Amino acid sequence: MTQHVHFIGVAGIGMSATALLMRMQGWEVTGSDEGFYPPASVLLPAHGVRVQTPHAAANIPDNADLIVIGKHAKLTMENVEVAAAYASGKPITSYPDVLAGIARARKSLVVVGSYGKSTSASLLAWALTVAGRDPGYFVGAVPKNLGRNSTLGTAPEFVIEGDEYPSSNTDPRAKFLHYDARTVLMTAAVHDHVNIFPTQADYEKPFVELVSRMPEDGLLVACKDEPHAMKVAGHARCKVTTYALGDAGADYHLADIVYGETSRFTLIARGENLGRFETTLLGAHNMQNMAGAAALLLELRLVSPDDLRKAFASFQGVVRRMDKLTENSTVPVYEGFGSSREKARAAIDAIELHFPGRRLHIVFEPHTFSWRNRATIHWYDDVFKGAERIFMSAPPDHGAGTHDQVSYDEIAERVAATGCEVVRLGHDQEENIASIVAKVAPGDVVLLLTSGDLGGMIVKLVAEMESKFV
Repeated sequence: MTQHVHFIGVAGIGMSATALLMRMQGWEVTGSDEGFYPPASVLLPAHGVRVQTPHAAANIPDNADLIVIGKHAKLTMENVEVAAAYASGKPITSYPDVLAGIARARKSLVVVGSYGKSTSASLLAWALTVAGRDPGYFVGAVPKNLGRNSTLGTAPEFVIEGDEYPSSNTDPRAKFLHYDARTVLMTAAVHDHVNIFPTQADYEKPFVELVSRMPEDGLLVACKDEPHAMKVAGHARCKVTTYALGDAGADYHLADIVYGETSRFTLIARGENLGRFETTLLGAHNMQNMAGAAALLLELRLVSPDDLRKAFASFQGVVRRMDKLTENSTVPVYEGFGSSREKARAAIDAIELHFPGRRLHIVFEPHTFSWRNRATIHWYDDVFKGAERIFMSAPPDHGAGTHDQVSYDEIAERVAATGCEVVRLGHDQEENIASIVAKVAPGDVVLLLTSGDLGGMIVKLVAEMESKFV
């Protein structure tokens, strides 16, 4: 008899990916959420997952054998469906626990860090695929080459993007602590999620716990370019392999990098020149991600250098990570995932690297708690360095009462004090688009930075840019 699982908060990227995995395992899967949006709104129905909105006690099927509750589904007193789930007496779990069960039977490759996780995990999965393997994977975004954010696969390897955020509203442990990781790629440990981790030391704690628990015969691959990652790596009992962009002291590093529409570099593995590689991805940060993926895969001898060469050249990236949204416009529009200072800065650096001398306009939404928290208002002192103008949306007010939130005025004034022009966007979508288009000129570049949706105006803005700048 087919078992039935119900997901509360299924539209989240991690929850939807887990729902797909359980569907592939043969479960009947249903779910609910307050809203239904991509990629979940596309992927879930396509795979036979029925979703209802909004949350309601009646959403829970009578025949559900298991209920998975997401972190953002809120507590029982705020969500009637969550309250009904607990009152039902049915077994309740979190998606990290579900993933842990899958990983336990596989050779898991866990990617952790404050940035670069989605791209690095996608690179691992794609390179294994190019090498003729059929890996399972769970990624917190949609890899363009693979078309979905999770799959079971048939090979022993299962790639997991591991998140340091709490597992659920009843389990404060970092999600990645569930996976009993033996092989870890750590990109960075730079302070983030200030609403959960007030200080850098607080942020590092789960990473230290993760590497400290790894078995002596495990493998930790750490970025030598990032000092916090190397500090955390010092707590590991297992083998530590390092990677870097240009640091010849790292076990794996890149040399002779030439940036362009197609960028090229030499991969050096423990002093051995493995030849020239190329990629169409933008930015030094993506080169760094490739060095990390190469280090892990080659150390484990899962792929050959030629497999990597083919994989890097054909890798199209991850949705919302330096996506080029325009096709014919003389003003290219890119979308970066601006959930933190480091991610925003990497995207800006990439534009400056590939479009030197061109004016950069940034459309920015301070969407995450970190962008809206008083403790990190200093991020605005230099994050937009190099930009001509910032079109800024108001910070959302969801969760504002749970932390020390700064105001729209404070953020705008802090940015303006750096000498960068700030244009405040309002609630009228058409007016916002008109104000952006009016200040842009042929030859400029526009970068969208948000982890939200800019009030739903992205598609219309891109269409207007395509129409005006031909």
